[in-house]
Amino acid sequence: MAHANKVLRSVNLDGETICVDVFVRPDGSFGFDEFRRDPEDGRGWYSIGHHGMRSYSSEEAALRAAVDTVGWLGDALDT
Repeated sequence: MAHANKVLRSVNLDGETICVDVFVRPDGSFGFDEFRRDPEDGRGWYSIGHHGMRSYSSEEAALRAAVDTVGWLGDALDT
C-alpha cells in the first residue's frame, strides 16, 4: 500500500544514508521525520527519529521544528 503523506522537502546528510523529510498529510497537517537506509540492506528507508506523529500547521513550522530537533539539519540547509 502506498504511503499517504506527500513529501515536500527531503534533505540528505552527506553520504545519502540519513535524511529528513518534511511532508503534508491527507488531512492538511504537516510533519517531519528523520530516516536512515543501509545500502547493504534492501529494505530501504526506516525511521530513526520517530518524529512522524508530531503535527504542525504549516510546512515552515514543520521545517523549523525539524531544524530544532535534528542536530545536523541546520548545517545541511546552510550549504
